[in-house]
Amino acid sequence: MTCDCVHKNATGIMKTTTLATLAFSVILSTATGAHAQWVQTGKLSAGDVLSFAASPAEIADTNLFAGTSGGVFLSTNDGTSWSAVNTGLPNLGSIYSLAVSGKNLYAGIYVGGVFLSTDEGQTWSEINAGLGNSGVFSLAISGAGLFAGTYGGVYVMISHDTSWTAANNGLTNTTVYSLAVLDTDLFAGTYGGGVFRSTNGGASWTSVNDGLINSSVMSLAVMGTNLFAGTHGGGVFRSTNGGKNWTQVNTGLTDSVVSTFAVSGTNLFAGTWGGGVFLSTDSGTSWTAVNNGLPYNNVYSLAVSGTILYDGTSGGGVWKRPLSEMITGVHSLPRNALSNYHLSQNYPNPFNPTTVISYQLPAVSNVTLKVYDILGREVATLVHQKEGPGNYSVTFDGSRLASGVYFYRLVVGNLVKVKNLVLIK
Repeated sequence: MTCDCVHKNATGIMKTTTLATLAFSVILSTATGAHAQWVQTGKLSAGDVLSFAASPAEIADTNLFAGTSGGVFLSTNDGTSWSAVNTGLPNLGSIYSLAVSGKNLYAGIYVGGVFLSTDEGQTWSEINAGLGNSGVFSLAISGAGLFAGTYGGVYVMISHDTSWTAANNGLTNTTVYSLAVLDTDLFAGTYGGGVFRSTNGGASWTSVNDGLINSSVMSLAVMGTNLFAGTHGGGVFRSTNGGKNWTQVNTGLTDSVVSTFAVSGTNLFAGTWGGGVFLSTDSGTSWTAVNNGLPYNNVYSLAVSGTILYDGTSGGGVWKRPLSEMITGVHSLPRNALSNYHLSQNYPNPFNPTTVISYQLPAVSNVTLKVYDILGREVATLVHQKEGPGNYSVTFDGSRLASGVYFYRLVVGNLVKVKNLVLIK
């Protein structure tokens, strides 16, 4: 299960990174007709589709990877066709997590450990030195560290190191199904022990389960300042304060086993084991099924890549559906429809406590939008994902911050734009 950094757990497309996002002001689409439904992509010669990852836009705009119970598959045409890319991978083992960092593609295998590809999945090499448990469920990238959630706890490999180090101090449950990164904090979702938080790069962990009445956490997701936990039997729980407190948010959610999440702005998708895919446009407060044309309701992984939502199923391959059929605010524009990148001044400004930041993309891009205080310290990550061309709006909530001047910084490839905003309480 992934965090789907475009996944699940870090999971789905990473859950990395593989982690994490952005915000639209949206409502359910009223689109109807035969086209307004899920479509099966070119079939994979594998069983369960357990994770996804997308190549960074500066490397390849359309490369999408699927981790399955039969290895890794690559599509270069939005899922129309798939090819196996398994040279160097073990014959046995399910790819529960994929994570991308620059030109590095990581595969977390149960049982098999972690493998690295630096050539878009064409060849793989084992990187398991020091990894005390090869049952890898999830991967996440935070700062200079690559983290692996395993059946035996959390392990970390720092950039340029060649071996893993156990990072389990305070982690009283070591079955780590999912990992997620919120600002500089790392979260581990365990099966039976709930959620743990580390504020020091995995050096130590603290249980953060107040209100989390189901401790079997299968997936984690970050959306703005909200943290979501998908559980086995308890549905979805939300924390608005870094895991200190949790609230169950299941209105409209008809299946309580939530295996994966995907985030697109302020839109949250949840994949379940028997009820298909659900969408929330209000931070999990209410959910609506978006299953038209989807015959496989056992969802193992979800990912947003560009303007498409992908669904990895148990035995049914990969299905896809345009985001614009389910939510508004997502536009599939020609690559030359917009002439340049643009970051607008937030409105209102000054503000209290929320303001809207808008930006424009002319092409598929890797986008990061963060907010910093006057000393240059990061206070929020609003967007961290691959997005298609179009106009986007993100809501920033400063209710937890002191009055003052802050800066928001948009990074698109090698382009950086910065503007200031003023919070007055």
